[in-house]
Amino acid sequence: MEERVDGGLAELVPDPDRPRAWTLMIDGAPQSHVDLDDPAHLGFEYQRRLGHIADLAAPPGKPLRVLHLGGGAFTLARYIAAARPRSTQQIVELDAALVRLVRHALPLADNWRVRVRNADARDALGKLPDGWADLVIADVFSDTRTPAHLTSTEFLDQVRRVLAPGGWYAANLADGPPLAHLRAQIATAAAVFPELCLAADPAVLRGRRFGNAVLLASERALPVAGLTRLVAGDPHPGRVEHGRALADFTGGALPVEDASAKASPAPPASVFH
Repeated sequence: MEERVDGGLAELVPDPDRPRAWTLMIDGAPQSHVDLDDPAHLGFEYQRRLGHIADLAAPPGKPLRVLHLGGGAFTLARYIAAARPRSTQQIVELDAALVRLVRHALPLADNWRVRVRNADARDALGKLPDGWADLVIADVFSDTRTPAHLTSTEFLDQVRRVLAPGGWYAANLADGPPLAHLRAQIATAAAVFPELCLAADPAVLRGRRFGNAVLLASERALPVAGLTRLVAGDPHPGRVEHGRALADFTGGALPVEDASAKASPAPPASVFH
């Protein structure tokens, strides 16, 4: 199935190993993977790491209030709805054509409390009440790049306002050597949140290839040991950095403000081939 969306041509490509699973591709770049028969299956590395965070955000089965900035194929919302019944979730996705495609081809279960809003992520964030969310997940890409206005301290100030006391912010970040964007995003989060950690493939952290890193931030201590165990047990094991090691990795990068914000770098064409 194909449809023209704001980011280009969206295609749902069947997974040959799973009878009712698809990968959402936009202009040849993989965006999301969904298995309608098994919403607990997270096919992409970064999605598994976000899933680990959702698992650790509260005791098993406890409902959460979750805000998803960026919709994709609603993969993480499905995962949380299945694992934590009665959770209340909002998905914010700017691309109305993409939302229509996903709703039609990959429908959400009727009993899941998931609301999908067609809006800009930062605009929608500004309209939410203080302390609404237990977890905010940011996974926003336009033409394979995170928009500049979602990379600043002003944006994260709004995220922190919307989080309940002790709530978590998790972001999917993409970068490659020399990792200037990733380092700046860590510095930006550190200017707003006192507690941080970062999960990624060691090759990405060493600047050997372009890839994804998942940043987790909060005003309270994070379960670094638990996340480290889960990430190390992934099919492609990752590493979790925090504390002094994460500060050293940041390497003196400065926080990003609205006035100087830039979109994240575009991945090289070789990433998708």
